[in-house]
Amino acid sequence: MKHNLEKLGKGRIGVIGDFCLDVYWHADMTKSELSRETPHFPLPIVQERLSPGGAGNVAMNVLALEPKKVYALGVFGDDWRGLALKGLLERAGADVSGVVPDRARVTNTYIKPLRKGYAENVVYEDPRLDFTNYEPLAAATEKKLLALLDKVAKKIDVLCVCDQMPFGCITEAVRDRICELGEAGLRVIVDSRDRIGLYSNAIVKPNEIEASRVFKGKVKPTDFEKLAKLLEVRTGRPAIVTAGEKGCYVSEKGCVTHVPACKVTGEIDFCGAGDTFLSCLACATAAGFPLVDAATLACAASAVTIKKLRTTGTASRAELFAQLHERYADSEMQ
Repeated sequence: MKHNLEKLGKGRIGVIGDFCLDVYWHADMTKSELSRETPHFPLPIVQERLSPGGAGNVAMNVLALEPKKVYALGVFGDDWRGLALKGLLERAGADVSGVVPDRARVTNTYIKPLRKGYAENVVYEDPRLDFTNYEPLAAATEKKLLALLDKVAKKIDVLCVCDQMPFGCITEAVRDRICELGEAGLRVIVDSRDRIGLYSNAIVKPNEIEASRVFKGKVKPTDFEKLAKLLEVRTGRPAIVTAGEKGCYVSEKGCVTHVPACKVTGEIDFCGAGDTFLSCLACATAAGFPLVDAATLACAASAVTIKKLRTTGTASRAELFAQLHERYADSEMQ
């Protein structure tokens, strides 16, 4: 397969879903002193890092591959976290005119305290502090998002859907509109933890556990080919089942192709790997790559980001090219 990665610059990608802010607090415990007010040693924060997570990480990964245009569609809280997240996306080059602010919502945020100082070069991660929503989206906010979705859909080649939160912005009405857009001809690629089986006219890309749940466990998670085929029949579009270190399985026109993962050695961090896969898949299909070739690129992009520890990293074109070169060099040696 010839990889003309310059083609990735041709696409216009929309990203709709549950945007999050990832906040990393780096605490140096060698500076901690027992509190005078409480029987605790505080966490002396010496560095704070902010980065987009969830759908935001998908958008950042898309931007890293330098497509023609990236549109962000979602609902943010009217809070400092929302302002920070919007600013990060905007400075990275995303069009954020599709973001709906809502004072009744909080911006989804994951705060991750990281402690160092107990042992040399060892970092310990504390339990996360999560800000999320526990009430359905207001009807007025939903209406605004639907209108923006219709507007952006006319401008894009591919729509990425990141449906993760129980009370996120992908409501039943928004999901129905997404499926209608897919039926009308827009290429839609969906990643959803709990509702992948509710989509039609879209390319779905669950992992093997999520795929098995669609069929209520009647198909084993390890039966990758059968899961991919059944999902294609169910959605009316090609389907992809990702399987971690085994790569992925692409079902297209009833034929399943196994795309092996790239070999990765050393310490790895799987956080965000699925986001990277979705992003690269979208850019590659928008650029005209056949789906199996696009999935091959997506596997390579994921191999890049899992080597980036304690961060939801991205894969640039240069990094993707280097990973592909390594992959095929290994193949020739075998």
